[in-house]
Amino acid sequence: MSSANPLLRFVAALALAAGALLGSAAHAATASAIFAGGCFWCTESDFEKLPGVIGAESGYTGGATKTPTYEAVSAGRTGHTQAVRVTYDPTKVSYAQLVEFFWKTIDPTEKDRQFCDSGTQYRSGIYWGSEAERQIVLASHDALQKSGRFKTIYTELAPASSFYLAEEYHQDYYKKNALRYSYYRLNCGRDAQLKRVWK
Repeated sequence: MSSANPLLRFVAALALAAGALLGSAAHAATASAIFAGGCFWCTESDFEKLPGVIGAESGYTGGATKTPTYEAVSAGRTGHTQAVRVTYDPTKVSYAQLVEFFWKTIDPTEKDRQFCDSGTQYRSGIYWGSEAERQIVLASHDALQKSGRFKTIYTELAPASSFYLAEEYHQDYYKKNALRYSYYRLNCGRDAQLKRVWK
């Protein structure tokens, strides 16, 4: 029995090491991206329907105030915009595909607003996290500009800065408050305007 103990210990250590490696590989298999498309409830809802997206979190980015609150951001006092941090599987959807998908969920011709929500806190934006992502964002923007579809594109393009999670009641709002969310989205005219903009 004593001679088996070292073998058992070795096998157990090997299993732990393999588990750690698999865990690291699984963690490395995901990536994140930050987008602002006006109301973060809507942007979160749109992205979570996209195959390859693992989840989206509502929050605030692009401002100077640390630990901003919904009340302060909504009042336009912090410089932040409502945004979402999208976690995705790069083997199923690429960053470039996320960017192309995002354009179709906003009206890029609106400055400091989206649909029924106005103010810099509702400005649209794409915030890259690397040089490769920057090149993808700028190329996508340039292609859209050259297409002649829009005279001016106001969507902010900038490096990612601190992202602050919004309060818990904002997370998955479209699921937790489905009726209120549907009523808001309809009255805001988001989908009707998107059809006009992207027809």
